[in-house]
Amino acid sequence: MSEPRVFLLPDLGEGLTEAELVSWHVSVGDTIAVDQPIAEVETAKSAVEVPSPYAGIVAELHGKPGETLDVGKPLISVTPLSSGSVAAADDAAPAPSPDGNAASSMPSGSDRPDATPGAASSAAAEAEAYREEEKAGSGNVLIGYGTPGGHGVAKRTRARKSSVSVVEPVETKLSKEDELALLRTRVPGKLGAVISPLVRRMAKEHGVDLGALHGSGESGLIMRRDVEAAISAPVAAPVVEPAEAAPSPAVEPVETRSVNSQDRDVRTGLPIASRTPVRGVRKAVAANMARSRAEIPEATVWVDVDATGLLELRQGMKANGTEVPGLLAFIARFVTAGLKKYPELNTRIETAEDGSQEIVGFDGVNLGIAAQTDRGLVVPSVRGAEKMSARELDAELRRLTDVARQGKATPTELGGGTFTLNNYGVFGVDGSAAIINHPEVAILGVGRIIDKPWVVNGELAVRKVTELTLTFDHRVCDGGTAAGFLRFVADAIENPQSLLVDI
Repeated sequence: MSEPRVFLLPDLGEGLTEAELVSWHVSVGDTIAVDQPIAEVETAKSAVEVPSPYAGIVAELHGKPGETLDVGKPLISVTPLSSGSVAAADDAAPAPSPDGNAASSMPSGSDRPDATPGAASSAAAEAEAYREEEKAGSGNVLIGYGTPGGHGVAKRTRARKSSVSVVEPVETKLSKEDELALLRTRVPGKLGAVISPLVRRMAKEHGVDLGALHGSGESGLIMRRDVEAAISAPVAAPVVEPAEAAPSPAVEPVETRSVNSQDRDVRTGLPIASRTPVRGVRKAVAANMARSRAEIPEATVWVDVDATGLLELRQGMKANGTEVPGLLAFIARFVTAGLKKYPELNTRIETAEDGSQEIVGFDGVNLGIAAQTDRGLVVPSVRGAEKMSARELDAELRRLTDVARQGKATPTELGGGTFTLNNYGVFGVDGSAAIINHPEVAILGVGRIIDKPWVVNGELAVRKVTELTLTFDHRVCDGGTAAGFLRFVADAIENPQSLLVDI
């Protein structure tokens, strides 16, 4: 019987180094197929199912539910059913040659039976390589890796160097390092996207971050033309995708384990009721909050706002039978307009190796929305929010919140924000000095809307009032800028009809 093939836990996206094993979908002795889900794991980003790149019989499961596994360590061992079945799986796609190019399944250039020596041109060879790149990869893949077929063995054809052109198979083996690199190829937020060795090498040579590209091929496949476009594009500031932050405290379900009733805390002398591991999303949140507090000299400004006008506008739209966006979508629209007027709050600070710092501004807004989930507080971002209407923002906000709560948000959706909007009013509180979502420089919080006494035209009235709270990085701007932005958003809420016409 063949030796078991060991599948290593791949990079699941965003360069994460570990994942918690939630559950196994298979058991020792089960027969599995290529791309069959074998386990569910949870990272600091989301919960994902891991499919197997191998077919065969499960020989060993390297881990128990609840354990934290390191990327690159064994996850499962699979014994191939037979050499025939392994060969069939290995022929699914070309493997990279030692120089990093995709191996061709047909001879090209001077190796072709009908070609004369020296007749092949570099253009023809390039076209052949491009065709091979287009065919790279097989079916389902996880965010962190693909099932490019061979995973160590692949077939290719090459003409004999003799007067008789006979095609014979040549077997090429990958080193363990190359196989691991192939398994850990990462495409953010895409299922079914595998990058060919040719594309990876081209990106590496030109310093192109594949994680920042969106593939134009089928199922999000990153093609060579995508890398070429990135190479020729104007140089832009790199986007650093932050880990999720918890802008405001919230009660969430936690997993605890029972302890011996005799255990007592040394400091307090009280019995210890439970111990709760800090891991997964909560671990990432804790690390990001600590970093934000340690690095950012923050300040907070707030203002009470009469939201009666905005509520009346929505009520009038409902009366006309019009589909009405949610209140948060309107506020998000006002925020993007405010950031256009006060771009200092839509920036990031970069620190060089020599200690020098730069304030990096962006041509666009990726608006992060704090969302409470069973796994913790995450911040999916609406990309290009400044180009969207209130209705478009409403649809995208609902979609992102839904996928985040299901644990299905992709790393791309959970990162890359430039400014965060947090609606903590849903928890029944008025205000909060929120923690900035590092490496952003500001976060706007919205409290609950309640009836309050308010002076209108010199007379006391009952109005719908909410509190806006802006926490900002004092390194990028002074209080005047922060107050100007906050007042802009407040005025838009109080006078939405006039301001919506302008923006």
